Amino acid sequence: MFVVNRMTPNPVTVNSTTTVADASEIMRRNKFRRLPVINIGSLVGIVTDRDLQEVSPSRATTLSIFELNYLLSKVQVKEVMTKNVITIRDNATIEEAALLMYSNKIGGLVVVDEKDSVVGIITETDIFKSFVDIMGLTSGKTRITIKLHENKVGMLNKITGIMTDMGININSMASYSIDQEWELVIRADITDITALSEKLASIGYPITHVAQIGN
Repeated sequence: MFVVNRMTPNPVTVNSTTTVADASEIMRRNKFRRLPVINIGSLVGIVTDRDLQEVSPSRATTLSIFELNYLLSKVQVKEVMTKNVITIRDNATIEEAALLMYSNKIGGLVVVDEKDSVVGIITETDIFKSFVDIMGLTSGKTRITIKLHENKVGMLNKITGIMTDMGININSMASYSIDQEWELVIRADITDITALSEKLASIGYPITHVAQIGN
């Protein structure tokens, strides 16, 4: 799955001279949290709702609403935006986007094409939705966790071979390590979990958890 398939295309943008008041209104009206800042077709920064909140007066202020609006109408986006924008190409994978967000502790990325033109925004919510779809969480399949004491060649072939022999259609599969041991998570159409569990245990791959998730 690629970024271009999950991003919000053609994002709303502002220029560096847009006022904080106008940027705040755009975010409020469209219910999003970040705006790429573009000057003459080039990405020069990004402004987030947090940036705008930090320059907005405290609720405890004694200023009137007219004074507040006047102050915010004087502050421009270029004074509060982040200039070194972390971007990702539209042909990058979802995994690359997730790792980039995780490594930089940010909740969204500006997406650019091969010409470095801004073509989209991808956020942590998009990543979560991708994970849900990739793992088939809404498909109503049976989820099993299999304990793997080692990760070696032929392991998956043995497990999936048993499931194939039983006529089980696998919907999704993922493996990960915990405390130097591996677990395999499979979602599939399983009608006889007892028989499957017995067959897998007989070759050294016991099922440690079963759940029905989704519709």
